[in-house]
Amino acid sequence: MTIYQHIDRLIAYALAQGLIEEQDKSWAVNALLSILGLTDYQTTGKVKTPKTAVEALEPICDWAAEKGLISPNTVTQRDLFDTKLMSVFARRPSEVISEFSVLYKTKSPQAATDKFYHDAQALNYIRTDRVAKNVVWKTDTPYGELDITINMSKPEKDPKDIAAALEVKSSGYPQCLLCKENEGYAGHAAHPARQNLRLIPLDLLKNGQKWYLQYSPYVYYNEHCILLSGQHEPMKITKNTFARLLGFVEILPHYFVGSNADLPIVGGSILTHDHFQGGRYTFAMEKAPIETKFKLKKFPKLKAGIVRWPMSVLRLTGSKQDLINAADYILKKWRNYSDTKADILAYTQDIPHNTITPIARRRGKAFELDLVLRNNRTTQKFPKGLFHPHEEVHHIKRENIGLIEVMGLAVLPARLTTELKALQPHLIKGNIKAIIKDEVLSKHAPWAEELLSKYKFTDKNITKILQKEVGEVFAKGLEHAGVFKRTAEGQEAFGRFIKKL
Repeated sequence: MTIYQHIDRLIAYALAQGLIEEQDKSWAVNALLSILGLTDYQTTGKVKTPKTAVEALEPICDWAAEKGLISPNTVTQRDLFDTKLMSVFARRPSEVISEFSVLYKTKSPQAATDKFYHDAQALNYIRTDRVAKNVVWKTDTPYGELDITINMSKPEKDPKDIAAALEVKSSGYPQCLLCKENEGYAGHAAHPARQNLRLIPLDLLKNGQKWYLQYSPYVYYNEHCILLSGQHEPMKITKNTFARLLGFVEILPHYFVGSNADLPIVGGSILTHDHFQGGRYTFAMEKAPIETKFKLKKFPKLKAGIVRWPMSVLRLTGSKQDLINAADYILKKWRNYSDTKADILAYTQDIPHNTITPIARRRGKAFELDLVLRNNRTTQKFPKGLFHPHEEVHHIKRENIGLIEVMGLAVLPARLTTELKALQPHLIKGNIKAIIKDEVLSKHAPWAEELLSKYKFTDKNITKILQKEVGEVFAKGLEHAGVFKRTAEGQEAFGRFIKKL
């Protein structure tokens, strides 16, 4: 195919996805020619319309690399270039916001997000081709079906990209990946391109302070969205956090939304910019039942209870304002709560340890908040965190338990795909010595020994068994992160905190 045919295929894709109209064709072609350094164009007539943006973009990027427009020819540089191509089809932010508002008012909140999500995918902002590479399954546990994902979607950095990034002078603009100034930013070797990113401003507190809705480029679940503060300010769980979360599900009642905690170890990967994550997905935690009901004397109209979950979760259901006030009351109590019998210390000298991971949703007309109690204390025995996945599960999961995993979706490292595959022949043969001797696989040896005592592995059953057991290791990691353990003593300690409320 000629470059002109590839251009025509990309135009056909944009038309099919509703990114441009027929009247925009000549303008769009000329914009693409400018990016490609071409001064002439020959229409090629009818072409087969690609089903995905990647199908249309890949051959154009190959051509651009041959011409030296992409150099070095790495994933990072191709991403910068293909995003520039797709920016041709991205409408101005004001037009996107106006369309969202019209659909919201004339049709429904769901219609507004449906179109916004569709366009994020069609513009290749959400890189669905890479998300499809993730290995995904469910594991049945005593806490319900947990979602397990081995994250293959984020490409590893090429050494050439790392070298190129070192040459880029830091300007401090945008200040981070979550700043609203990323909208339309061309990016560079050390910062992803965002010309195809669009944001929807939302006034969550109805006070004029804007937060912004966007989608995650590497979605972990359906309509995985990010809600970010208009100001570059650090994460902080406060009364306003609860008000904003509930304000969001008031505006978009078909979505849930939650916040990572605001302390290291128990917080998320970005603590420097206040943000939430939400979307349209039902996690195992949402399905988990209340196992112990209790009454809050200060808030008699609220339903309250302890959730049957590996981590320590309080669920409150009721009116929006009651929930805001009750959550703030519980947060203040928890911030200063210590129970040495349960290894819970609120402070070490003046360093705080207690915080909350909150999640908001709607139950019909009622509002609901899950408050996950967190503590980030470290000890000599557990230097990575006392209430953090312990070393026995690090062969599968050693990273922080953030918001998504709190709710029951494991995001596991890409290394597991090759490691689990490499384990299979040794497990089928029952050859534990080979696992111990292998430099990469030896960390799995204690686990493998345990598995061999439970199962007789065959070619037919090994994949399902390993998936089941990986899910159970994740559940154990969640139990480690629970501040009140799932033991008689742990639940008794949980009862002592409830009495304080």
